[in-house]
Amino acid sequence: MPDITDVFEAAVAALDAQQLRRHRRVVAPLDGARVQADGQPRLAFAGNDYLGLSQHPALIEAAQRGAARYGVGATASPLICGHSPAHEALEQELARFVGLPRALYFYAGYAANTGAIPALVERGDALISDALNHACLIDGARLSRAELTVYPHNDLAALERALVASRGARRRLVVVDAVFSMDGDLAPLPEMLALCERFDAWLYVDDAHGFGVLGEGGRGSLSHWGLDAGAMPSRLIYMATLGKAAGVAGAFVAGAPALIEWLTQRARTFFFATGAPPMIAEALRASLQVIEAEGWRRERLLQLRARLSAGLAVLPWPAPASQSAIQPLLLGDNGTALAVMAALDARGIWVPAIRPPTVPEGTARLRISLSAAHTLDDVDRLCAALAEAGITTPPV
Repeated sequence: MPDITDVFEAAVAALDAQQLRRHRRVVAPLDGARVQADGQPRLAFAGNDYLGLSQHPALIEAAQRGAARYGVGATASPLICGHSPAHEALEQELARFVGLPRALYFYAGYAANTGAIPALVERGDALISDALNHACLIDGARLSRAELTVYPHNDLAALERALVASRGARRRLVVVDAVFSMDGDLAPLPEMLALCERFDAWLYVDDAHGFGVLGEGGRGSLSHWGLDAGAMPSRLIYMATLGKAAGVAGAFVAGAPALIEWLTQRARTFFFATGAPPMIAEALRASLQVIEAEGWRRERLLQLRARLSAGLAVLPWPAPASQSAIQPLLLGDNGTALAVMAALDARGIWVPAIRPPTVPEGTARLRISLSAAHTLDDVDRLCAALAEAGITTPPV
């Protein structure tokens, strides 16, 4: 057997050669969208705290009350003794919020997708997935062992062909991100639901980046598209994460009562995992109230997005239009992405460079993430810094 140190030192060196090595920063919040990263203050366009709720006093107070009442750990899986009154109330409130009969809370979004999807389909079934779906959807698909078909991004004609080709399968599940995490564009959910109705398939919607941001009262992508979730529980499986716009942690799957009962019994990442602390559930209950009550946060995101779009229009790099809080700036190769990120960092601004395998080869980018905690002046500062960086860094 080769020496473990030799193997992985060489593997890490290969990442360095391809400019693919990632580095963690030690990050602490300061004020609003400002953080301390590795001891230095930075204006951050890096996280997914789209509504600026992670430091909201109401959420912090709810977590503190929850800790005082329940302690800081759930102690066991939800089916043993880790399901508290706080968890039960949260699931009921989540279901009501998105207009579906029942919801199941998971400790993490990755766990929700890698647990729910294999519980829905298996060998002998067909799973059809968008090419730009998030890694947790891809891993959930692989774990299911269903026959997997990947169709080109948002290509409805290709999706229809895949549905036709899979007619012999016992079950057919179409899996899609409602808002794509690295491009910020939206899946055409009305057309996808119509195809699933036509071909008797189920649609699994991951609304990680739409929940709280899009739709009436922040109810997510289904509401954004004018879809009545309550009218389609036999066709739809809805999932959303709660560590982004909701500002806390975890995720949930919502749908028909029988579906949620089955996931409770068979989703391994729910069944075998220790539950999230009840204090987290209490913070999330407060978050739902704030999301609904403080609509100005979504209005600010619209203003910030318009300001950013205008500022990026004069830069030498493509910035595809986005309807979400995510704005990619396409730089092409890994070296350029890292160079522009470093140029911004030198100016006190943190925007992460995203490289393969997170995005396809040749599409390295900056992923600009907006938050209601940003101001218009923050966006202007970012655009000015990008313009300065563009003078010294060649375009794609």
